[in-house]
Amino acid sequence: MTDPVEQHVERMPDERANDRRPEDPDRVIDLSVEVPGTPEEVWRAIATGPGITSWFVAHEVDERPGGQVRMDFGGGLVPGGTVTAWEPPRRLVLAGEGDRALAFEWLVEARDGGTCVVRLVTSGFGADENWDAEYDGLNEGWPLFLENLRLHLTHFRGRQARAVIPTATVPGDPDDAFAGVCAALGVPADLRPGDALTSSGPGAPPLAGRVASTRATDGVRAYALVLDAPVPGTAFLAAERSGDAVALSLWLYLYGPEAPGLAEPWGPFLATYAQARTPTV
Repeated sequence: MTDPVEQHVERMPDERANDRRPEDPDRVIDLSVEVPGTPEEVWRAIATGPGITSWFVAHEVDERPGGQVRMDFGGGLVPGGTVTAWEPPRRLVLAGEGDRALAFEWLVEARDGGTCVVRLVTSGFGADENWDAEYDGLNEGWPLFLENLRLHLTHFRGRQARAVIPTATVPGDPDDAFAGVCAALGVPADLRPGDALTSSGPGAPPLAGRVASTRATDGVRAYALVLDAPVPGTAFLAAERSGDAVALSLWLYLYGPEAPGLAEPWGPFLATYAQARTPTV
C-alpha cells in the first residue's frame, strides 16, 4: 500500500494522549470482507505476528492490552504501535505512534456456514489537505490486503507465509504502468477472475497461478493471485498512484522453506524494469 461503520471507532483513553491535532470525524475508512473460518481462526490471522505476516507485512505483536506492535515494510521502514484494545476473538484496536498516528479497529463477527465478517475501521486522519494523500492511499490500498486476507484464509488457513514485497517507482499513470509491467512479465493486462497466469517475459522470474480477483480504480490497477509457482502462495501485482508517479509492486506470500530464495529475483527484476522506463536528466 502506498506506501482492506455504524459509529466512529471507540478509542481507549490513552490512545491519543499525545496527539493534539484537529481530526476530521468524516474521514473514517470503513471496510469489510467475508472470510472462511471460525472467529478463533480469523483472530489468529489478524491479531498475531505470524498471522498478519501471511497476508500483510512482517509483524511482531505483543498479544495483550498495552502490548507493542512492530511492522517491517522493508527498506528500514519499521513503524510501531500499541495494542489499545484486546478482546479475542472479537475486537482488536491498534494505535500508531507519532504525530500522524492512526487507529485501526478490527471487528470479527461470525456468520452461519462457517464464515466470519471482518471489519476494519481506520480513523484519526487530520482535517487539513496534508492528510489527503494518506487517506486516499489507505482507502485504495486496504482493499487489496483484505482480499489477500480472504485468500490466505481460503487456501492456506493455519499456515504461515513468508512475505516479500519488492517495489519500484515509475512515471506515468496506473493504467499505463500496469500494462507495461504486465508486458514485461509476458502476461495480458486484461485478465479476469479465474484466468490462468504464467510469466514468460525475457528475464522474468517464474510465476504461475490463477487470478482470484482484479481491481481497477483511478488510483490502482491490480491482480490478486493464487500461486502454484514458484511455490504455493498468494500474491498481488499492483500499480498504485503515488503522488506524480506510480508504485509498482509484486506482493508475494510464499509457503514453504524455499520461499525466501525463490522470491529474491523479483526485486532486481522490478528495479531493472523501472530504471529502463525512468527518463534520465
